[in-house]
Amino acid sequence: MKLFFLLTLFICFTFSTLQAQSFIKVSGEVKRQLQLYPTDFAKMKRVTVSANDHDGKAHTYTGIAISEILDSAGATTGAQLRGKNLAKYMLVKCADGYKVVFSLAELDNNFTDRIVILSDMMDGKPLPEGKGPYKLVVPGEKKPARSCLQVTELVIGVAGE
Repeated sequence: MKLFFLLTLFICFTFSTLQAQSFIKVSGEVKRQLQLYPTDFAKMKRVTVSANDHDGKAHTYTGIAISEILDSAGATTGAQLRGKNLAKYMLVKCADGYKVVFSLAELDNNFTDRIVILSDMMDGKPLPEGKGPYKLVVPGEKKPARSCLQVTELVIGVAGE
């Protein structure tokens, strides 16, 4: 019984630690590995987009454009995103193990007008518990499957390596 109690306590502590992570890690094929905290977010340009949630309800989300985060980390963007660099991608990792992937071209202002953001606000308020502290918001997709909750890390990689 004591072992069961300790195991339950450990699982609860681990889960609450994952829930409480208040930074985003940016790693992989970047010039600068980053850990972005709320204070870093406050210094970056805020963007607001509209998108439907998983239940189809429309919301406004405010956060930082992924393109700005990629620029801050020194990922391949803009004029350098051509040829073999078009095989580069961003893997988004979430606290619950969920993962989604984007080619860097899908996130670059030279390729698309769509602005994908890492949101910390929904409808003018912090993201609700269980959805934040950070949510990737992808406006305009028919299914919001790549708009993912509790984002913990953005990993830049190269396909085929």
